[in-house]
Amino acid sequence: MKMLTIYKRELKSYFLSPLAYVLVGFLLLISGYFFATFVLSTQYALMSPVFGNMVFVFMFISPILTMKLISEEMKNGTDQLLMTSPLRITDMVLGKYFAALTVYTLSLVVSLIYPLYLKIYSTPDFGPILTGYIGTFLMGAAFIAIGIFASSLTENQLIAGVIGFSILLLFWIVSWLGDVFQGTAKNIVDNISLLQRFTNFQNGVLSLNDVVFYLSVIIFFVFVTIMVVDKRRWS
Repeated sequence: MKMLTIYKRELKSYFLSPLAYVLVGFLLLISGYFFATFVLSTQYALMSPVFGNMVFVFMFISPILTMKLISEEMKNGTDQLLMTSPLRITDMVLGKYFAALTVYTLSLVVSLIYPLYLKIYSTPDFGPILTGYIGTFLMGAAFIAIGIFASSLTENQLIAGVIGFSILLLFWIVSWLGDVFQGTAKNIVDNISLLQRFTNFQNGVLSLNDVVFYLSVIIFFVFVTIMVVDKRRWS
């Protein structure tokens, strides 16, 4: 499968450079600090604040993780070789997307040491922990989809990172606007807010609407990325 070939190549490139190790290590370091600080200071067997902090930190990390995915191909001119090969644009984009998602998922897998610690020394409610991990995964997957879209817009990796972070910051600001508006406007803002829906997962609420919303965001940005790259193929 051609997508698998791209996936393996991108995943290998991540782990042959310090990038994946540094980003995963930094995310785990910060989340571990927040976990230890919260648990030791409150004596509560909860992880909801930790999930919120992990997502906030990943908002800064994800543009770095994704900024090279397509822009590097454009800068090196290898995107033209890929576009003229039998490889489909969809396979290329999905392969790169899932490689970045795998790096992020790895950090979540390692962070399972936190609930394990809670299990050993207390009796946590694993319902909110499970939904929290689901929400954290979906939020991160959406961030990566936005990041790969930003990477398709320019051959400059730094600019791609700035664009990706700006889009994520815009979504974050939209979440804050929910506290400003009232009535219908507030409902509209809450419905398109990545953060508001993530709060439901933190609180132990697993809603099909929230899952579908995140999947829709992911599919939309991946689809638009494919369209952007495909348009360049014919330009």
